[in-house]
Amino acid sequence: MSHEEGARLFREAWIAGVQAHFPGEPKAGYVTPWVDTPQWEREAAGAVCEQVRQFIEISSGRTARLSREQKSRFVATCWTAQMFKHFEAPKPGYVADWPDLPAWQQETDADIFEAIEKDAG
Repeated sequence: MSHEEGARLFREAWIAGVQAHFPGEPKAGYVTPWVDTPQWEREAAGAVCEQVRQFIEISSGRTARLSREQKSRFVATCWTAQMFKHFEAPKPGYVADWPDLPAWQQETDADIFEAIEKDAG
C-alpha cells in the first residue's frame, strides 16, 4: 500500500468514525473530504497508518486480541507524535493525552486501527 493509499484509508476511517460517534453535528474540518485535506494532515495520516500496519505486522497479526482501548491509545499516541513533528507549538487538543480525549475521538481512533487491521488482513 502506498503512503497516499494509507493516508486515504486513515482519513476515510476517521470521517466514518466521526459520523458514527460524534454527538451532534461535527465541525466541518472533522469531515473535510480528501481533496480538501491539508498536506500536513495527509502526511500525518499516512505516517500513522504505516505505524499501525508495522505494529500489526511485527505482532504477527495478534493485534486482534488487543482491546479497543489499547488500539485507540496506539493511534492517539502515533497521532500526537505527528503533531509534534508538523507543528512547533501544536494546539493542546492536538496533543491531549488519551484519557483527556472526548469519548467520540477515543472510539474513532479505535475504528481507525480496526479499519487498518482489516485492510492488512
